[in-house]
Amino acid sequence: MATEAEGAEPDSFRMSLMEHLSELRQRLMRFTVAVLVLGTASLIFAREVYGLLMRPVLLSLPPDASSLVYTSAIEEINVLMKIGLYAGVFLSTPVLLWQIWGFVSPGLYENERKLAGPFIVFGTLAFLAGALFCYFVLLPQMFTFLLQKEDTTAITRRLTGAKLHEGDAVRFLRLGDYQRASAWARTATGALSAPGDGQTTQTGAFGLTLVPKADVDVLFRLEGLGRILDALMLARGLPAADPTLTAKLIAVTDKKSEAASAFADKDYQKASALLDEAAVLLIDGDVNKDDLSALWELEKLLGAAQARNESLNWTRPMLSMSEQLTLVLVLELAFGVIFELPLVMALLGMVGLVSSKFLFKYQRHAFVVCLIVAAIITPTGDAVNLALMAGPMLLCYELGVLLVWIVEKRRAKLNPTDAPPDANAT
Repeated sequence: MATEAEGAEPDSFRMSLMEHLSELRQRLMRFTVAVLVLGTASLIFAREVYGLLMRPVLLSLPPDASSLVYTSAIEEINVLMKIGLYAGVFLSTPVLLWQIWGFVSPGLYENERKLAGPFIVFGTLAFLAGALFCYFVLLPQMFTFLLQKEDTTAITRRLTGAKLHEGDAVRFLRLGDYQRASAWARTATGALSAPGDGQTTQTGAFGLTLVPKADVDVLFRLEGLGRILDALMLARGLPAADPTLTAKLIAVTDKKSEAASAFADKDYQKASALLDEAAVLLIDGDVNKDDLSALWELEKLLGAAQARNESLNWTRPMLSMSEQLTLVLVLELAFGVIFELPLVMALLGMVGLVSSKFLFKYQRHAFVVCLIVAAIITPTGDAVNLALMAGPMLLCYELGVLLVWIVEKRRAKLNPTDAPPDANAT
């Protein structure tokens, strides 16, 4: 045992088992009170905090399903209460670290007890760094992998751009600028049919031919032909004095109405044929035949792309508020604890429970354990998210080993003739 001058602990610091348990109970009570007080205060901002936590989830959902649902009348209230509880735990991290340090400090040398401030500060920052790493790095990657399909995401992106260009083409057609209208139509057509991810072909995985949803294809073409007809009537000031042109547009509209009736009867093949006849009747003999042909080709391609997109998107995410909140909070808390690992290992080294020699000896075993734990915690099966989970764990373990080694070297320098404090003294 070291002398008192060398920093060893006097006998007055020895405690019985009951005294240990009594002190542990008091410190747990203090932490519990801190959680309750800070959690109750956090309820004021619970809804805002929930929106912030769910942002990675909502950004990964399709635009038409970017919302969360609740399945019971009290689920929303339960979610807000859970937000308050977890917020209390997160905000009470400094209190928890303070109580941990106070519990183990009697087993440390006098010069080591002065490290309480750095332990609490760096411990809090480490916990915050872990939570931020999870929020900004892991969660977006994870939810993108879980909620988005690569092929459907690519074709949706192309469709969105093509529809915007189609809208501009129709607007120029209303103004009578046929050249600009056809130019935007050809731009959108090229974007949809260009090689690469999202190309509007009908071949799926393993060369299988996808069966597009014919009702979606025909419906989009019906609406597209209607937009072209409305734009032409506005551009040419119809009803016009030219009875031939008026009769032609009336005939086209009649064909379109027949196609709409066939669509209502679910005869999609007949509806498609009637739409092609109406388009030919509209385009043939027109002064701006090439420009109108480009517009109609775009509408047909948009219909086929929309049908293929609907065929691929045969599932829709419907996520509940409570389940997603639990997933996010568990991961946030897990990463906060993982980033605390180096400080915890250093503290265990200070009280003599672990040594750098022991940690180096079982380093390979620790790596395997980290990978297994990461595989269990990671909700996805891809290698990227597994690496994002296991990588920080391995780095934190290595940093913890380094800190334990530094603690031992520092102790050996300050107390070269003494062993670590007695394990019975806490």
